[in-house]
Amino acid sequence: MTQDRPQTRLPFMKMHGLGNDFVVIDARRIPVAMSPSLAAALADRHRGVGFDQLAVIHADEAADIALVFYNADGSTAGACGNATRCVARHEMTRTGKTVLKIRTERGLLDVVDAGGGLTGVNMGQPLLDWRDVPLAREVDTRALPIEGAPVATGMGNPHCTFFVEDADAVDLAARGPEIEHHPLFPQRTNVQFAHVTGPDRLRMRVWERGTGITLASGSSSCATAVAAARRGLTGRKVTIDLDGGSIHIDWRADGVWMTGPTAHVFDGVLTAEFLEAVR
Repeated sequence: MTQDRPQTRLPFMKMHGLGNDFVVIDARRIPVAMSPSLAAALADRHRGVGFDQLAVIHADEAADIALVFYNADGSTAGACGNATRCVARHEMTRTGKTVLKIRTERGLLDVVDAGGGLTGVNMGQPLLDWRDVPLAREVDTRALPIEGAPVATGMGNPHCTFFVEDADAVDLAARGPEIEHHPLFPQRTNVQFAHVTGPDRLRMRVWERGTGITLASGSSSCATAVAAARRGLTGRKVTIDLDGGSIHIDWRADGVWMTGPTAHVFDGVLTAEFLEAVR
């Protein structure tokens, strides 16, 4: 990561989990010094490739691989559950393994082949104390002093979950950025709007910090499941229906497990001309 970005063709993979889409670069193959400007240029859906998040794969002595995540605005993300599952599925296919340990900013995450083409990841224990989310001051994380009394949860990224009568009626394009930049969240926040649709089933829509509206979000799904259980709206094992499909969350004693499908869409190559233009 410390080397200058090579002025050569740089391979990448395009993947998605429930429409939450990613560019994945394997830095084990070609060293790349990712920068905010390069990440943002890649995220441009008109002049680059387009993604919700970028994942860069690195070698790790204590894990099968390590992942570093970037948002579409070039900022870094501490966690990205769907990208973790996508890269894990690729690595399982490549190596024949059915269990992996992947290092992220959240620590070492366990990933398993859940069968039926599904991949499960343990996203770790939720962070429920205001200091750990983090929030700007001491408040009850189960009911923040924001209109709508949302729940705050840390899942490697900060999350703010609103339970509403109808998530589909929310003007997400307006409310999302407003809450993302709320002063109670010094690192900004992901924003979710959800409502209960049945026993242990939720409908959720998401605004991701540094990216905007996405069809799905893994860490947001985990945070919403935790928030719903803390509020007594559901049990600790739920199905969440997002714009891009359904995902299963199970808040167990060892952490919050997320299980769902993944897709490896295509492989591509970034040209030297593109790389040089965003130096």
